[in-house]
Amino acid sequence: MRASPTRLNRYHEGAMGELPRITFNAKVMGGKPCIRGMRVTVSTVVGLVATEHTHAEILDLYPYLEEEDIRQALQYAAWRAGEVEIPLASA
Repeated sequence: MRASPTRLNRYHEGAMGELPRITFNAKVMGGKPCIRGMRVTVSTVVGLVATEHTHAEILDLYPYLEEEDIRQALQYAAWRAGEVEIPLASA
């Protein structure tokens, strides 16, 4: 299923504004991106998907997660993978 151009534009223009379940807190998991402030990192969820766990299996392993948590974790990972860091010249 292809996303509509409107949906794609919203994703590229403001991905983080549309991912309220992805949270950052220096006191939780060292500031890594987490799911709804819990001690479950985006990388944990993405890693499970990458190792062919189904969404149902992930939800069984982490019963306090929801389907939308998995979707937003994947969306955040895709957004981060597309970012380019440009080093600043030293003064």
